[in-house]
Amino acid sequence: MDSLDQMMEDGATYSQAEPQKPVWCERKQAVVQEEIWRMNQLPAKSTYVAHRLRVLNKILQLMSVQRTVSQEKELELLFAGLSL
Repeated sequence: MDSLDQMMEDGATYSQAEPQKPVWCERKQAVVQEEIWRMNQLPAKSTYVAHRLRVLNKILQLMSVQRTVSQEKELELLFAGLSL
Protein backbone atom coordinates (compact mmCIF):
# COMPACT_ATOMS: atom_id res chain seq x y z
CA MET A 1 0.00 0.00 0.00
CA ASP A 2 1.43 3.37 -0.93
CA SER A 3 1.59 6.30 1.46
CA LEU A 4 -1.32 8.17 -0.15
CA ASP A 5 -3.61 5.17 0.26
CA GLN A 6 -2.55 4.95 3.89
CA MET A 7 -3.42 8.61 4.39
CA MET A 8 -6.87 8.11 2.95
CA GLU A 9 -7.41 5.05 5.14
CA ASP A 10 -6.50 7.09 8.22
CA GLY A 11 -9.47 9.32 7.49
CA ALA A 12 -9.74 13.06 7.54
CA THR A 13 -8.80 13.80 11.11
CA TYR A 14 -8.32 17.46 11.85
CA SER A 15 -5.34 19.18 13.41
CA GLN A 16 -5.91 21.43 16.39
CA ALA A 17 -3.97 24.33 14.88
CA GLU A 18 -6.18 24.60 11.78
CA PRO A 19 -9.56 22.97 12.33
CA GLN A 20 -10.50 23.43 8.66
CA LYS A 21 -7.47 21.60 7.25
CA PRO A 22 -7.44 17.78 7.39
CA VAL A 23 -4.25 16.15 8.66
CA TRP A 24 -4.18 13.90 5.59
CA CYS A 25 -3.87 17.04 3.46
CA GLU A 26 -0.78 18.07 5.43
CA ARG A 27 0.63 14.58 4.94
CA LYS A 28 -0.07 14.74 1.21
CA GLN A 29 1.77 18.05 1.02
CA ALA A 30 4.74 16.47 2.80
CA VAL A 31 4.70 13.53 0.36
CA VAL A 32 4.56 15.91 -2.61
CA GLN A 33 7.43 18.02 -1.20
CA GLU A 34 9.46 14.84 -0.70
CA GLU A 35 8.81 13.78 -4.29
CA ILE A 36 9.83 17.24 -5.55
CA TRP A 37 13.08 16.90 -3.62
CA ARG A 38 13.60 13.45 -5.16
CA MET A 39 12.94 14.80 -8.67
CA ASN A 40 15.45 17.59 -8.10
CA GLN A 41 18.12 14.93 -7.54
CA LEU A 42 17.59 13.57 -11.07
CA PRO A 43 18.98 15.08 -14.31
CA ALA A 44 17.31 18.45 -14.96
CA LYS A 45 17.05 17.91 -18.73
CA SER A 46 14.96 14.77 -18.34
CA THR A 47 11.50 15.17 -19.88
CA TYR A 48 10.16 12.76 -17.24
CA VAL A 49 11.49 14.98 -14.45
CA ALA A 50 10.18 18.16 -16.10
CA HIS A 51 6.70 16.71 -16.55
CA ARG A 52 6.57 15.22 -13.05
CA LEU A 53 7.68 18.52 -11.49
CA ARG A 54 4.93 20.37 -13.41
CA VAL A 55 2.35 17.91 -12.07
CA LEU A 56 3.72 18.11 -8.51
CA ASN A 57 3.73 21.92 -8.59
CA LYS A 58 0.15 21.93 -9.92
CA ILE A 59 -0.85 19.68 -7.01
CA LEU A 60 0.76 22.05 -4.50
CA GLN A 61 -0.98 25.00 -6.14
CA LEU A 62 -4.39 23.29 -5.94
CA MET A 63 -3.77 22.22 -2.34
CA SER A 64 -2.92 25.77 -1.26
CA VAL A 65 -6.14 27.45 -2.43
CA GLN A 66 -9.83 27.11 -1.70
CA ARG A 67 -10.90 24.66 -4.40
CA THR A 68 -13.98 24.49 -6.57
CA VAL A 69 -15.58 21.11 -7.23
CA SER A 70 -13.83 20.86 -10.60
CA GLN A 71 -10.47 21.74 -9.04
CA GLU A 72 -11.06 19.12 -6.33
CA LYS A 73 -11.68 16.51 -9.04
CA GLU A 74 -8.56 17.63 -10.91
CA LEU A 75 -6.52 17.29 -7.72
CA GLU A 76 -7.86 13.78 -7.14
CA LEU A 77 -6.99 12.80 -10.73
CA LEU A 78 -3.48 14.22 -10.42
CA PHE A 79 -2.86 12.25 -7.23
CA ALA A 80 -4.31 9.10 -8.77
CA GLY A 81 -1.92 9.35 -11.69
CA LEU A 82 1.22 9.83 -9.59
CA SER A 83 1.59 6.52 -7.73
CA LEU A 84 3.39 8.07 -4.76
